[in-house]
Amino acid sequence: QVQLVESGGGLVQAGGSLRLSCAASERTFIIHDMGWFRQGPGKEREFVAVITWSGSNTYYADSVKGRFTISRDNAKNTVYLQMNSLKPEDTAVYYCGARPRFQGRSYYSKEGYDYWGQGTQVTVSS
Repeated sequence: QVQLVESGGGLVQAGGSLRLSCAASERTFIIHDMGWFRQGPGKEREFVAVITWSGSNTYYADSVKGRFTISRDNAKNTVYLQMNSLKPEDTAVYYCGARPRFQGRSYYSKEGYDYWGQGTQVTVSS
């Protein structure tokens, strides 16, 4: 069982930046793919970014490509989401998810992940 705790959310003006962190409880973090999803008011949880267990591959939603960067520090059992040039439409609760490597399930669907954090609120004002 992997426990995940997100932090770093807050209120920021449009054009600003935030860095989210997601700390994992287990040393097995190193063999998990890690994803970030978000859920806006009245919306489904949607894919934002994923980084594979080795850190060698990253994938992004088109809506955040070029503005957000996902990274991981396996020594600290932590994955990050650097968010730049934030827009009001980025307002959402952001969740990190984890799944063991080599699952063969889609990176882009929330059903592809086994463990979730409690979420952190990001609010971007115009």
